[in-house]
Amino acid sequence: MAAAAVARSGQRLAGAAGARSGAPRLGLGGGRAAAGWSRPEPGGEVQYCAELVRKRDYEGFLCSLLLPVESRTSAFALRAFNVELAQIKDSITQKTTGLMRMQFWRDAVEGIYCDNPPHQPIATELWRAVKRHNLTKMWFMKIIDEREKNLDDRAYRNIQELEKYAENTQSALLYLTLETLGVRDVHADHAASHIGKAQGIVTCLRATPYHCTRQKVFLPMDICMLHGVSQEDFIRGKQEKNVRDVIYDIASQAHIHLEHARSFSKKVPVKAYPAFFCTVALDDYLCNVRKVDFNIFHPSLQRKSTLLPLHLYVRSWKKTY
Repeated sequence: MAAAAVARSGQRLAGAAGARSGAPRLGLGGGRAAAGWSRPEPGGEVQYCAELVRKRDYEGFLCSLLLPVESRTSAFALRAFNVELAQIKDSITQKTTGLMRMQFWRDAVEGIYCDNPPHQPIATELWRAVKRHNLTKMWFMKIIDEREKNLDDRAYRNIQELEKYAENTQSALLYLTLETLGVRDVHADHAASHIGKAQGIVTCLRATPYHCTRQKVFLPMDICMLHGVSQEDFIRGKQEKNVRDVIYDIASQAHIHLEHARSFSKKVPVKAYPAFFCTVALDDYLCNVRKVDFNIFHPSLQRKSTLLPLHLYVRSWKKTY
């Protein structure tokens, strides 16, 4: 089946090629690579990025495989950069350490745009992507700045704060992906803004069970208060109706963003569509959480979707998002 072939080819790209290049493997912390202490052999940066994304962002990995060849390696670099920043928060015990690692990447981006990237595989491949596609520096800085602000362990005050975080991280990543496709279009950017916000909201929902095991809850406080739900209710894994109502309200906001992004799809250049195939995974999660009546802790929500490669292939064949 074509979709299975996509998945198998991706595993060969990140696995076999990575093995040939001798690319090192990152742990959850990624500290050695972040500090520039560990490098693959010359020419192995693409495989290094692809392997990191395959391990830490499998859905993004599959989506990247469906991009045109001339954009694919750059997309792996962008997603590897995003993974590296995203995992900083969970890999530190002191905020100061996180700030130092964020500063490393801020300096790295500055160096990339001065044609002096640090000797680090992701940074090296980002430099090539910037040279290849003339990527906008501002989006990299927005991602770093927003991730840095998010190092504080506190819940979002309201849904708007979560959406702002998503806009400056997930949407910014989509803006850069569009640039790798040669798309600089206001309608495509508008769609990317809404899809990025939906991605950020869904990511927050999906991570909630994991965060609860660490005695942390980041769901918007205004919606929790509206339904009389405390953070302790989530930490204890309660499944009462008011808890599920919180999830319903948050999930509905993600759905609204997806519908809005699709409402003007005819104005979006077809060339931009591959950047938006991430909507397949978002639709899949929102559909599944609805099936379990918005019980965020249901075991089925934690399983990897075996049909995702097929759904992605169908979406790409139909040329829709």
